[in-house]
Amino acid sequence: MAQERSLRERLLGRKPATPDGNGNAASAPSADPHTPIDPLHGLPQPEQKAEGDSRGELSPVDLLKRDLHQKLVDRLDLAALEKIRDEAVLTQQIRTAVLEFLRIEQAPLSAAERDEVVEQIVWEVTGLGPIEPLTRDGTISDILVNGPKSVYVERRGRLEKTGVTFRDNAHLLTIIDRIVSKVGRRVDESQPMVDARLTDGSRVNAIIPPLAIDGPVLSIRRFGASIGPRRLLELGAMSPAMLRLLAACVVARLNILVSGGTGAGKTTILNALSSFIPGSERLVTIEDAAELRLQQAHVVRLETRPPNTEGRGEVSARDLVKNALRMRPDRIIIGEVRSGEALDMLQAMNTGHEGSLTTIHANSARDALARLETMVLFAGTALPTRAIREQMASALNVIVQVSRMTDGTRRIVSITEVSTMEGDVITTQEIFRFRRLGVADDGTVLGNFEATGVRPLFMDQILARGINLPHETFAFGSSTPAAPMLEAGLDVGLVGKAVES
Repeated sequence: MAQERSLRERLLGRKPATPDGNGNAASAPSADPHTPIDPLHGLPQPEQKAEGDSRGELSPVDLLKRDLHQKLVDRLDLAALEKIRDEAVLTQQIRTAVLEFLRIEQAPLSAAERDEVVEQIVWEVTGLGPIEPLTRDGTISDILVNGPKSVYVERRGRLEKTGVTFRDNAHLLTIIDRIVSKVGRRVDESQPMVDARLTDGSRVNAIIPPLAIDGPVLSIRRFGASIGPRRLLELGAMSPAMLRLLAACVVARLNILVSGGTGAGKTTILNALSSFIPGSERLVTIEDAAELRLQQAHVVRLETRPPNTEGRGEVSARDLVKNALRMRPDRIIIGEVRSGEALDMLQAMNTGHEGSLTTIHANSARDALARLETMVLFAGTALPTRAIREQMASALNVIVQVSRMTDGTRRIVSITEVSTMEGDVITTQEIFRFRRLGVADDGTVLGNFEATGVRPLFMDQILARGINLPHETFAFGSSTPAAPMLEAGLDVGLVGKAVES
């Protein structure tokens, strides 16, 4: 009865009675029956939109530079300047115009500030306008433009709002047009969604009205310097034992599926694993937007193509997979399976193209298999479910599950073997896992990488390649703290050369 009363009091926002010095329950202060009860008492409250003009956050010098920049953009013939191909000539002409304008306006700017204004105008003409400086910041992984006055970035796994703004929707749409036109694509009311890429390989998605209700939306996924296996160890993304196993799997030509959510680090892991592929092999990559950065010399990169304005000319990932089979590849690497190309990929894995790698969006290894099965059905073939699952069980060897933690870090949370079929069910067994232990005071996710004690069946294929992994690799209970391993020492034996990258 006392427990029920205490629970009721907590739900109503009252403190439970506590014993007094004599061991008796001290009476709680009586509550006014007419006082409204706040059911969200003690819980974090939602952030309120800031009121007022953002101009107040800027210094007088910054305000002056912004106003001058606005006037210059309004007065300069940007269309004529865009026709100038020589960047040195373009910069000089802009500099001359800026200095003349500043003289007329009698603007009190230093030489460094004048150079900054010139640079901003150059970005406006040839680059990405206001967000150009964000693309040059190595700490930023995502640039998210939700409208002309709302620009966010992801830095070290955390979203934060910037002070960057566009003039209006038309200004933002101009920048989007410039991005997509450079890769031969278009965006308008008839085709309001588009995927593209920047010259540095960054992936771009844009969506405009009428699909985007509040105006054009631009999302840029940036890819910094390629992160090698050793760097992943240093960042605490996996344990040395997990890396040894994955390196051995790649060298032994096992087929690997990297699974995870958006922004979990699937492409990063795929790039890192590809560093273990011998340089003597011919690789063919297939992507919707080229973002893989393989270090091997013999790489053929293929990219899909959307339909033109008449709805013709589309080249799908499935078309490219079929063509790749005629190009004598040793391995086929698909950036991401999304549709019917999953069937062609499985058939390729089963017909002499072992060692292939690909990624898929899924929340777990079992979900990855279920989603892959669904994608095979997109191919339009009337295959029975059992036949599809037999293809999957025969083709796939390893599923690597990656996840983004609440603190922004990315980790491999599971390495699972796809073993065999039992009836109509694909059997799997987890080899390594990440066990979450809690959260530190600073928000850091705490946990360990653990071996499950399972020795995978594909070890026979690894041994056949002359690769010997220590017996303690799979020892049950062996664990490694999931923390940055600075100057991590690693000896992977026969597969050690690529680790040093």
